[in-house]
Amino acid sequence: MNSYKTLGARASDEYIVKKSRFIAAAAPVTTQQEALDFIAEISKKHWDATHNVYAYILREGNVKRFSDDGEPQGTAGIPVLDVLEKSEITDCAVVVTRYFGGIMLGAGGLVRAYSHSASIGVAAAGIITRALCARLSVNCDYGFYGKLSSLIPESGGIIENTEFEDSVKVTFRIQKEKAPAFAEKLTDASNGKYFAEISEEFFAEI
Repeated sequence: MNSYKTLGARASDEYIVKKSRFIAAAAPVTTQQEALDFIAEISKKHWDATHNVYAYILREGNVKRFSDDGEPQGTAGIPVLDVLEKSEITDCAVVVTRYFGGIMLGAGGLVRAYSHSASIGVAAAGIITRALCARLSVNCDYGFYGKLSSLIPESGGIIENTEFEDSVKVTFRIQKEKAPAFAEKLTDASNGKYFAEISEEFFAEI
């Protein structure tokens, strides 16, 4: 997997149906412990709520978990998980808090309410794409620096740091799949004088 979709930030949104208040909190997470900590945090914040339903999906181990937290089986946790799956996002957790308003919603009403809540929570957090990137560095003389500083963004790279000493060292990140094309352009532009060194690979937002 060279890229995946996840949530951009922690966020929340809410709505009311038949006097029941639904609050959806969403967050990007990368481990099961982060997911559980987030669920515990929201549950503690809304300790007086009728239900704190949750679902989360993790890339590592392809983990998928959900809880109805006392709602009728299949009416709460699964609809929340279904929203995450249909949004094709991972490394994410959503907790939907319900304050019961005194009017029964019925099974169908609960499914719609929890699905809608999860959807607005995900929308509030925003969906981003993270891709496998490589961190590269190029050492060059001052005469070639202008060309290099243009070549990197033209190739889809993002400059992270530039050190000016006897020579110039430019550090940048680029999608791993675009690195070979950049290396070829660098060779052509410098007539083989300069090359890029890879220091690490990691996932980053693109």
